[in-house]
Amino acid sequence: MMKIKKSGIVIISLFFLGSIVMGLFLGWSVSETRNIINSEYITDFDTALPTKLLDINGEVITEFASDEKREIIAYNNLPQQMIDALITREDNVFFSHAGFNLKAILRGVSGILTGRSLGGGSTLTQQIAGTLYCDRSDKSVIRKLKELWWAIQMERRYSKNEILELYLNKIYFGGGTYGVNAASKYYFGHGATEITPAEAAILVIQLSNPAFYNPFDHPNRAMDRQKYVLSSMVDAGFLSKEEADESFENYWANFDYTRTSTSAYMMRDDKAPWFSEYVRRELSGMIYGSDDIYTSGFTVNTTLNLAHQQIAQSVMEKYIADANRRYKKEHSSKTGVATNVYVPMTEMLALLFDIPELKVSEQRTEIVANNTYVNKINPVLDAISLMTGSEKLKVNIVNRATAIAKQNEEKTTIEGTMIALDHSNGYIDALVGGSKFDSDNQLIRATQGLVQPGSTFKPLYYSAAIDSRKFTPTTQISDSMVVFHTADGKPYIPLNFRGEWEGNVSLWYALTRSMNVPSLKILDGIGFEAAIDRASKLLGIPQNELESRSFDPVYPLGLGVCSVRPVEMARAYAIFANGGKDITPMAIRTVEDKNGNVILNPELDIRKAQAAKGDKIQVISPQTSFVMIKLLEQTVNNGGTLGAQKWHFDYKDANGRRYTMPAGGKTGTTQNWADAWTCGITPYYAAAFWFGFDRPGQSLGLNITGATLAGFAWGEYFDKVHADLPYKDWIKPLEGVIECTVCADSGMILTESCEHSTTQWYLAGTQPTEICPIHSSTSNSVLSIIRLEKEMYKSGQRMSFDFDTSPLTFDLNAPLTSDYTYDDDENEAEMDTSNSASKFDYNYLMD
Repeated sequence: MMKIKKSGIVIISLFFLGSIVMGLFLGWSVSETRNIINSEYITDFDTALPTKLLDINGEVITEFASDEKREIIAYNNLPQQMIDALITREDNVFFSHAGFNLKAILRGVSGILTGRSLGGGSTLTQQIAGTLYCDRSDKSVIRKLKELWWAIQMERRYSKNEILELYLNKIYFGGGTYGVNAASKYYFGHGATEITPAEAAILVIQLSNPAFYNPFDHPNRAMDRQKYVLSSMVDAGFLSKEEADESFENYWANFDYTRTSTSAYMMRDDKAPWFSEYVRRELSGMIYGSDDIYTSGFTVNTTLNLAHQQIAQSVMEKYIADANRRYKKEHSSKTGVATNVYVPMTEMLALLFDIPELKVSEQRTEIVANNTYVNKINPVLDAISLMTGSEKLKVNIVNRATAIAKQNEEKTTIEGTMIALDHSNGYIDALVGGSKFDSDNQLIRATQGLVQPGSTFKPLYYSAAIDSRKFTPTTQISDSMVVFHTADGKPYIPLNFRGEWEGNVSLWYALTRSMNVPSLKILDGIGFEAAIDRASKLLGIPQNELESRSFDPVYPLGLGVCSVRPVEMARAYAIFANGGKDITPMAIRTVEDKNGNVILNPELDIRKAQAAKGDKIQVISPQTSFVMIKLLEQTVNNGGTLGAQKWHFDYKDANGRRYTMPAGGKTGTTQNWADAWTCGITPYYAAAFWFGFDRPGQSLGLNITGATLAGFAWGEYFDKVHADLPYKDWIKPLEGVIECTVCADSGMILTESCEHSTTQWYLAGTQPTEICPIHSSTSNSVLSIIRLEKEMYKSGQRMSFDFDTSPLTFDLNAPLTSDYTYDDDENEAEMDTSNSASKFDYNYLMD
């Protein structure tokens, strides 16, 4: 009896325990079922929202959706062949089961036990249930049971059409696309409403293994499986054999065999891909936590002007292509001369004098063989590997050849970049990072490239020379051969661009003609420390980077032998145009969340940082920046290196009146003609243009320079960008600068005997104080004094002079020894010289 009672208690206890467990299970099941009813509905499931980029005028630039490209489409808008292909391939009893197919489950289990591939055991409902509620990477039995449970609950909650709609909008189709609409655009270039039977078959075979059946990487493999699906659709009565064959033939007749399996992100519609990529990288450093720039639905208000960007992209595409055409033509010509003339001569000498080292036939044969392989054989092998599905051929031979070809391209293909800034606020107005933006070309050269600036670097330390007051625009400098000595005593002998010498020249002339020797004498006159300090501040380069950027106290620095980024050069020139005030180049103004709330305000942060600088925001004085602007203007207007392009920026206003937009700039060509630059400014914008090779060491050639290539690109871009802008002049400081017309030969006060004159701007107190010694005489000296007096009087300045010296000199700081009055109405000037060293009175009509 005792044993029976004990066993009964155990049974009862187990019964109650089982009841509790079952109750808990049923309770959980009911709650989860209600959760489906409450939280999951076909029209409001949570989908990823892309981030939108807007330009300065609110126009959409692009959307960021990463590799998870999602686009919703209603079930009623899908073509029937898409539904038919899906049902045929994945679940031919979909409309009759209750969420699971027992026969398919048993088949799947049997395949696992026997180690054979007998097909999947999951219905369409189970697949979407697993996607929504389970981790499908988990291959355990527990996951399968959970998936089955959720499939049953979904069948209870939704209609078959609703489940199909949810499936076709959520499931992954490869290529970074989720949903049939995004997938159709990725694979075929059109929306899902236009899907053909053959295209539907291509899509459904991606569901099992998109990497394995990708038609761009494995066309033969995809073709075989596609045929099978179309044949099954014919057998099921969904379409006729003729329809299937016609659709199949049309698909492959128009298939692009050259295309690669680039992700959907790389194929997005983007009106400014280089700028968008720059913004994406900036955002990546700003967005933290659970927010995601690809799925959180942000709106990014940027600084870009899409109209200007389109001009920039068109201009850069044109001149990059032109540069490569010119380079290949010149290179081919030189190669032909070397092959046909010098190689045979060298080989003959090698045989005649028995010098085997002179023979170049083997090296020549290798070069010819490599070029033939890369340009002729490799493309054929690539096509064969795609058509035959021979992966080893593609990987082992073609890919290796492609890598070699890419290295050769970096050495022999000219690239280019540009960036334009609104110098009043630092906005990036346009940006082109290189030629075509794609998966193999994502180096944003405007912001990432480190290259030598050449002569575009000269104005940076010229500004320090003007500041030093040792130099003025008309300071005379000898342009002749000179030997400089480095700190360790080594000689350095610079040459001008074409090895020509002009004797004494003015500073403004030396800059306008980009003369090397006078420039290095200016550098020598102010010292390396002052030059490096000024250049680094204008460029915005931290002190700890100067050594790695080759900002060394050596004379080649004065010719731009250092490393800078194009955006830094644009910033330096923008500071000149901005009255000497610091600017911070920016691309993002604000970032809003999906509800329109501003969550990031980078521009406000920049403005606060600028305000905190106080007086230090003035990198150089407004007076020095104005003098530099006037110097840079002369490269366009006075026959300088930008004058040959004849970009005068002439326009008409709304009333038909003509006006010329002021502009200035500087060209630059680096050592061995490796880089071609132009940096330019107007009262609206500053821009930097660069052309060269990604891998240094190659020469562009004598005919491709800053003036002959980059200058034209800069000029065409600025000419079009300013076409719709009203006239605007430079901001002139209220005091501290003076305009003087002086003798062009001596840089001194103009006399009537001077044959050539030049009008230049000076820091007040640095204007010429001596009569031209070349063309001076007693009679015209007095007239020159009066002219100078008039100019200074109008500038609010006065001066003292001494008639007893020869030549006549003026002390700008001495006590006044004459009284001067000027009558604007009569245009007359009178000077009382009773206190001067030489006494005389005069009344002179000034004109």
